[in-house]
Amino acid sequence: MPVLTPQELAAFPELSAQDLVPNHVARYWDMVAFADPAPAKIIGEGAMLPDRPGFEVEFITQCTRFDDFETCDQADVIMPVRGHWRLDYEGGSTALNPGDTASVPENMPHRLAPAMSGACAAFRIRKTADPAGPTWKGN
Repeated sequence: MPVLTPQELAAFPELSAQDLVPNHVARYWDMVAFADPAPAKIIGEGAMLPDRPGFEVEFITQCTRFDDFETCDQADVIMPVRGHWRLDYEGGSTALNPGDTASVPENMPHRLAPAMSGACAAFRIRKTADPAGPTWKGN
């Protein structure tokens, strides 16, 4: 990526802490609280960080309820950050641990569940129909 010219750099807004924190920072313990009983919406339209970059990010914990297998028309990317998870799919299952990344193909029935007692947390990223590109500032 080329270095910005002084004119291009001057066109970038400088955000104050009052603008930056509530619109661009999601705190871990807030995500944990919001992920009970449904996934916490972290990035996306109407999420904690309102944006439409071409994907959505959800946060799930051991308190998030996933009772049945789900099938999505978009691929899921699952990234555990705490605890151990079990990813069940037709024909098998696998363990996911902090630092792992799993890509679940579109239209594949699957279920994610904690594989241990105690604290578990993971991010789930899913493509949207929004075109990827510059982000927007939500209201």
